[in-house]
Amino acid sequence: MKAESRKLKAIVTCEHGGNRIPTPYRELFKGHEALLATHRGYDLGALGYARKLAARLDAPLYSATTSRLLVDLNRTPGHPRIFSEITRSLDGAAKRAILAKVHTPHWRTVQAAVQESLAAGQSVLHIACHSFTPVLDGQVRSMDVGLLYDPTRKAERRFCDRWKTDLAARTPALRVRRNAPYKGASDGLATYLRRLFPKAYLGIELELNQRDFIENRARWRALTTAVIESLAAALRGG
Repeated sequence: MKAESRKLKAIVTCEHGGNRIPTPYRELFKGHEALLATHRGYDLGALGYARKLAARLDAPLYSATTSRLLVDLNRTPGHPRIFSEITRSLDGAAKRAILAKVHTPHWRTVQAAVQESLAAGQSVLHIACHSFTPVLDGQVRSMDVGLLYDPTRKAERRFCDRWKTDLAARTPALRVRRNAPYKGASDGLATYLRRLFPKAYLGIELELNQRDFIENRARWRALTTAVIESLAAALRGG
C-alpha cells in the first residue's frame, strides 16, 4: 500500500533538546561550561517549539536533553562524529556505556513508535525538530527555515512541496529552503528509519534559524507559529 493512501500519523522528535551532562560524566566537562551553552552543546529553541508542534498536532513527542557534546543522538553508532572532541578519546567500554545509557534508548523508543503505527495500518510522518546557528565558520546562513528530506522518496518530496507552498502563502517574507543547511539524506535518525521502513514512513527534519531565538523572541514566536500552522495545513491537505 502506498504511503499517501494511508492515514498519516505524526510523531515528533527532538534529538538535541538540551545541554545536560549526566552526573558520571560531569568531570569530563569541567572547563567546557561556556561551550555547552552554545549551539555546539544543543539546538537552541528546538525543544520549546517541538513541544508546541506536538501539542498542535496531538502527536507524541520523543525528546532528549543530554548534550550532543556527550554523544550525538542524530548520528548512527560508529559515525566518526557521534562523539565530540571531549568524549572521542574515551576507551571503547566507556563509549559503549554512553551509547547504552543515552543513545540506544532514544532510538529504540522512536523506532518502536514508528513500528506500532505502521502495524496499525497508518503511515508515519516523523518530524525531527532542530535549529541551526546563523553563522558557521564565518558563513552567514540567510534562510529562516530548512525542510530536510530524501529527494529520491516521492512521498517526502511531495509533502515538503505542499508544506513549503502553504508556508510561502502564509508568510511570504520567510526564506524557506529544501535540504539546506544540511542534506536530508545524510547520516541520522531519519535516514536510519528509512532503511528499516522503506514503505509508509516519511522522515522530515525541520531546521529553524536560531537568529531570532537569540535576537528577537517575538519574531521567533511568529516564525514557529507560522511553521507549525503551515504543517498542520499540509497534513490536512494530505
